[in-house]
Amino acid sequence: MIFNYFDKVKTTIENYSHIIENYQLNERVYSEARGYIEGEITFTDDSRLDFAVVKDIEINLKIKYHYHYMDSENNLIFRYDNARHYKGIKSFPHHKHLPNTIEASSEPEITTVLSEIENRILKK
Repeated sequence: MIFNYFDKVKTTIENYSHIIENYQLNERVYSEARGYIEGEITFTDDSRLDFAVVKDIEINLKIKYHYHYMDSENNLIFRYDNARHYKGIKSFPHHKHLPNTIEASSEPEITTVLSEIENRILKK
């Protein structure tokens, strides 16, 4: 059920509580297998992650997603998404935006994104 996926996302976020100041989530259930979850996470350094995922657990795929991470002044640090632009990228439609470039990437899980953020925050 899609609720299991939502619970997994919440548990993952809670596992990173040592770098999280606060967060809020919204969920929508489309069917037993498909749903939408979005959230905003503010970190201890005032950086922020906005994300949204449409997930189908029957096909084990994110239909649509973005993970948009920015600094305390809302400047892009990175963004993962699967918007259907950048057709020349090897990993199309999956890609990662950086401040001055676009890179190929796989479909990330929230654990991967939070781990990347954790590494950045703890290096400061």
